[in-house]
Amino acid sequence: MQSILTINEVHKSFGDLEVLKGVTLSAMRGDVVTLIGSSGSGKSTLLRCINMLEVPNSGTVAIDGEEIALTGRGPDRRPSDANQIRRIRSEIGMVFQSFNLWAHMTVLENVMEAPLRVQKRPERDVRADAEELLDKVGIADKANAFPAQLSGGQQQRAAIARALCIRPKIMLFDEPTSALDPELEIEVLRVIKMLANEGRTMILVTHDMKFAREVADKVVFLHQGRIEEEGTVDAVFSSTQSDRLRQFLRAADHT
Repeated sequence: MQSILTINEVHKSFGDLEVLKGVTLSAMRGDVVTLIGSSGSGKSTLLRCINMLEVPNSGTVAIDGEEIALTGRGPDRRPSDANQIRRIRSEIGMVFQSFNLWAHMTVLENVMEAPLRVQKRPERDVRADAEELLDKVGIADKANAFPAQLSGGQQQRAAIARALCIRPKIMLFDEPTSALDPELEIEVLRVIKMLANEGRTMILVTHDMKFAREVADKVVFLHQGRIEEEGTVDAVFSSTQSDRLRQFLRAADHT
């Protein structure tokens, strides 16, 4: 079976700070991969390199067997095919920490925007998809509300519906509950678990070790820009060979 995501020897620096130091990672269709590690370990940067919100200084990223074409070297590296980038980004759903909803649009308009404007799909089909997805994430009654009228948990569920409405091959989640109070966090985690149970391919950065244990097919522990350990939930959480990972998990258990 072909990997739907292949990352090979990716390096990324910001000025003199090398954040990713040669990361190689793959995911099969339907995999849920959780990225764990301390703040500054490179998790979010790696996630952003997948859809080229950050361009790697070296290394390659391939989506569903198609390598993203890059030109130049080091900090001057950039995508060489703008049409390819637009198309691949339209196949990757991303959910950020801070929701990133358009304040001047209703929830329904937010969810419909990318399929209409980027994918050029018929409005009737997009509206039907959007309404179904809002119902799926439990906020159908908020379709005509504006983001400012929603709680943080409702806004994040709207952001998940928006990402799903492009019918993505891969969903990326960057600490999707870190900005939420605990009671709002629960409702968002419930939606993500539902998506995992549907067999969607997801790459998830999370600080919640209990959640990582519950949803992951593969757990990847990043430490100082490198993959320190990766494997199944049992291998990583119960049979780890890494002293650094043991220290990290002990600290996580006490937060």
